[in-house]
Amino acid sequence: MPKLDFRSPRLFVDAPLTGGTGIALNRDQSNYLGNVLRLNAGDTVLVFNGRDGEWQATLAGRKRPDRAEIVSQTRPQDSLPDLHYVFAPLKHARLDYMTQKAIEMGAAALRPVTTRHTQASRINVERMRANVIEAAEQCGILSLAEVHEPEPLERWLGSRNGQRLLVFCDEDAPISDPMAAFAGADSTHGTDVLIGPEGGFAEEERALLLKQPHVVRLALGPRILRADTAAVAALAVVQTALGDWGSPNTR
Repeated sequence: MPKLDFRSPRLFVDAPLTGGTGIALNRDQSNYLGNVLRLNAGDTVLVFNGRDGEWQATLAGRKRPDRAEIVSQTRPQDSLPDLHYVFAPLKHARLDYMTQKAIEMGAAALRPVTTRHTQASRINVERMRANVIEAAEQCGILSLAEVHEPEPLERWLGSRNGQRLLVFCDEDAPISDPMAAFAGADSTHGTDVLIGPEGGFAEEERALLLKQPHVVRLALGPRILRADTAAVAALAVVQTALGDWGSPNTR
C-alpha cells in the first residue's frame, strides 16, 4: 500500500475530487488552516471525500485559505472491513472517545441500540458523524463509517441479517480465551460486535441474544471494563481473529 503522509494536514471535503478542479472550503476549515495551522496560499494539504481516494491540493485565497486546488491523487480509494460496532449509547465525552477509537479500529458502521439499562437517553448523531470525520482526518483513513440512528435492541435484532456473525461481549462467556472463542466462526457475511451498557444486559435481553444464529460469546478478560474501554478491547480481538490485522491470506 502507498506510504502514508503524516506531516501534511488532511481535510474531509464533501465534493467530487478530480485533478484540475477547485473546491471552496467552509469557514471552519478556512479558519483552522489559516489561523490555527498558519498556512497560506500556495501551501499544500491532503483532501479526501470517502469516495475518490486521497488527493494533494494547493491552498488558494487572499486573506486566508478559502479554496483548495486539486493537483494529483496520492492514494486510491479503499474499503473498510464489513465490521459493525453495535453499542448502548454513552454520555458526551465518553461517547466521543468511543466513536473515535471505533473508527481507528476499522469499524465500517456505528449502530447505537438502546437497552433496559442504557444510561444515556439521547444521542447526538451529528456529533458522532463529526467525530468520525475527525478521526478519519487524523489517522489517514479514506472511507467514512456510517452512523445510524439509535434504535431499540430488540428492533435491531429483528431486522439484522441473520447470516452475519454476532460477537456478543458476554461476561459469562464459557470460553475465557478470547481467541479460542472464534474457533469455527464464519464472518463471510460480515460481523457485528455488540457491547452492552455498564449496567449489563437484562436477563430477557441476554436470552434473546443467545437465541440468535451465528453467535460468538466473547469474554474480555478478568477485569471489569468501562464500556468505552471494552469497545477498543473487543474490536482489537475481533480484528486480530477475523479482520484485517491477520496475515494477507486471512483478509
